[in-house]
Amino acid sequence: MKDIITVMKFTMKEMVKRKSFVISTLLILALIVIGFHVPNWLKSVNGEDTTKEKLLIVDTENIFEGNLEALKNTDLDYEVEIGKNSYEEIKQKIEAEEIDASIMIVKEENQIKIRYIVENANMMTSVPEDIIAGINALYTNLQIGKLGLTEEQLQSITPNFEFSLEQTNEEEASGNIFAMMVMSIVLFYAIYFCAYQVSSSITTEKTSKIMETLVTSTSPRTIVLGKTIGIGLVGLFQMILIVATALISAKSCLDEELLNSVLDMSKVTVYLGVITMVYFILGYFAYALLYALTGSTVSKPEDIQSANTPVALLAVIGFYLSYFTMMNPTSGLNVFASLFPISSPFCMPFRIMMGLASGADVLISIAILLVTILVIAQIAIKIYSSAILNYGTKMSLKDIVNIYKDKQN
Repeated sequence: MKDIITVMKFTMKEMVKRKSFVISTLLILALIVIGFHVPNWLKSVNGEDTTKEKLLIVDTENIFEGNLEALKNTDLDYEVEIGKNSYEEIKQKIEAEEIDASIMIVKEENQIKIRYIVENANMMTSVPEDIIAGINALYTNLQIGKLGLTEEQLQSITPNFEFSLEQTNEEEASGNIFAMMVMSIVLFYAIYFCAYQVSSSITTEKTSKIMETLVTSTSPRTIVLGKTIGIGLVGLFQMILIVATALISAKSCLDEELLNSVLDMSKVTVYLGVITMVYFILGYFAYALLYALTGSTVSKPEDIQSANTPVALLAVIGFYLSYFTMMNPTSGLNVFASLFPISSPFCMPFRIMMGLASGADVLISIAILLVTILVIAQIAIKIYSSAILNYGTKMSLKDIVNIYKDKQN
């Protein structure tokens, strides 16, 4: 145990001393703080623009009998002006920037035509839907009023439906899916990049011959566990620092209503925090041990990328399996993703957040992940102990399998 702590301290010290680690961490924190403050800075420089676009509505033949004035009192994104201008006068007003757009209501061959006039039209330009709805409602009410219907008759033809969304599945998901997806991405990158550092660290030490000193001082098992724990602790501290900075910046810069709509804090509990931490640690160990194995099979930094490709593919498959099944969190595939060891670290915390995972589900998922880690650790340490002092060409999969068989014998 003492040797593991020694290797762990050495690894942590080397990680923190790296300029790339310090610069990348400071850069991420700076970008987070700046990103949240930019909207407020822009508002303070330019002032908050609350001016509505000006819309001129012209009823050339008084089809609405003066009722268009009611649009001024409705909640539209336009400053509505009612006039009796000709097309040429409207054109002049738009060119002089007195108005932004105009609607001309004309009657042609017993058909009412709405002309939406703007300075420049493109494929995305269309009559605003809220204006269409307002004009339709006004005309409908005007025509109904002429029929002399009683209040009861009016209510009978006016739809007053109450819509609700229900599902037949007994399990019901609750929570902000957007926030869960963002948090899933953060957890994935935290696990992935922390684990990747294990491979990079081992290859760097092989190149600088430090590994020879470590191997002669302690056992390969101690090196694997010590380096994995050390890099994991540094990565965990880095993740906590980044998340805390983002939450503090969001709290200080965003409106409380907007913040609550993006991240429902009522779902963030101590239990969820503890479980997320557990899955981060277990997920990190699973991938870090795999990266320790691949890092030991190469002796040059330029070979790391190709050696790590199979593990990277596993991580990406696990992440996307978790990420896309969140769109249908009550599906059987999402349950599978929360139990499957390569995806459970990214999926199970958010099944808990959605209120879909029972205590038994969590225990089963953690048990599967622990067994997987023990199996990976056994294989990784055996191969690592033989491959770590290999300074030749990159080992193939066949070479790795042969080393493992020799260790078994």
